[in-house]
Amino acid sequence: MAKFKKVVLAYSGGLDTSAIIPWLKETYGCEVVAFCADVGQGEEDLKGVEEKALASGASECYVVDLKDEFAAEYIYPTLKTGAVYEGTYLLGTSMARPVIAKAQVAVARKVGADALCHGCTGKGNDQIRFEGCFAALAPDLEVIAPWREWTMRSREELLAYLAERNIPCSASLTKIYSRDANVWHISTEGGELENPWNEPSDQVWTWTNSPEQAPDEAQKITLSLEKGEVVAIDGVKYSPYETITHLNEIGAKHGIGRVDIVENRLVGMKSRGCYETPGGTILEAAMRAMEELVYDKRTREWRETVGQQFAHLVYDGRWFTPLKDSLLAAATALADDLTGDIVLKLYKGQVTAIQKKSPNSLYSEAFATFGEDDVYNQKHAEGFIRLYSLSSRIKALNKK
Repeated sequence: MAKFKKVVLAYSGGLDTSAIIPWLKETYGCEVVAFCADVGQGEEDLKGVEEKALASGASECYVVDLKDEFAAEYIYPTLKTGAVYEGTYLLGTSMARPVIAKAQVAVARKVGADALCHGCTGKGNDQIRFEGCFAALAPDLEVIAPWREWTMRSREELLAYLAERNIPCSASLTKIYSRDANVWHISTEGGELENPWNEPSDQVWTWTNSPEQAPDEAQKITLSLEKGEVVAIDGVKYSPYETITHLNEIGAKHGIGRVDIVENRLVGMKSRGCYETPGGTILEAAMRAMEELVYDKRTREWRETVGQQFAHLVYDGRWFTPLKDSLLAAATALADDLTGDIVLKLYKGQVTAIQKKSPNSLYSEAFATFGEDDVYNQKHAEGFIRLYSLSSRIKALNKK
């Protein structure tokens, strides 16, 4: 087995990564540097993480603030593409992986590491996302994936492993769910969700009110867009990160952004997850409403194609690729006209765009009116229809 001098581990402070630190030292005889990414998962998740890492045997622990970079350079660009995986999932976990992997590589370069390590299982998508990023950014560094190497297979075994080494861990056997949180969303898997016939219990949802618990009075908010980016809420300017956190609070109150789906993982199996994306759902609604006003039919059709392709690209862990650059360039060019204001009504889990305006709007009341107008000659439609249907006409004539 190869020996490494120094390994940088993507560390969360949870059971898996707490066990990985001593396992790496024992298995590879290496120094372990813990790396923890702050992507807006909340202070509670990060509390004491450095102390935990050192107590588990790490020589150092780097906690890197990625919140603003994540929001501005990953979330906002993805919003422009309209990427939604399999029609529902707003890619919260998927989008975070490349910004985390990039920062992990930067730490590895800083400390002179010769390997990278993650705690992803061999069943999921994240192993592919992390290692795909590592391949693009640091092909010279080895990658260690303990879940594909060690013999431990359960929480009981991991807890026993730590206990044998007198390594403190706050985890217990009572954990039901697997969760992943960042500023964009929180995902929940496991527990009763492993049977798709089971309705999610109240314990599944941690951020949002249920629609039944939401206020009985609707709330209206105005989002201002500039070239496909939301820059203000009700006239108050916010950074991308501030926008998301503010909308998370508003959306959660109204039960916005709950999704329960069975999705196709890249490794071939289906998995069920419950996602809460309150602010993201509001932003998505505003973007699409502005597109309705500004894009012509073919432009919107192309943006939908870009969005579908981008959703699979992000989900499949291919952020640092020429294809991402190409698709994002297309989406950015298209979004150049997405400027204006959208008024959204939030009520009982629903987001509805009720008012729209843009200096680039293609909607013309003068042309669209059912009343009398002086700009549209209805006789012109006859020639258009004859040419539009000419191929059908020729095909029918050929059958005679």
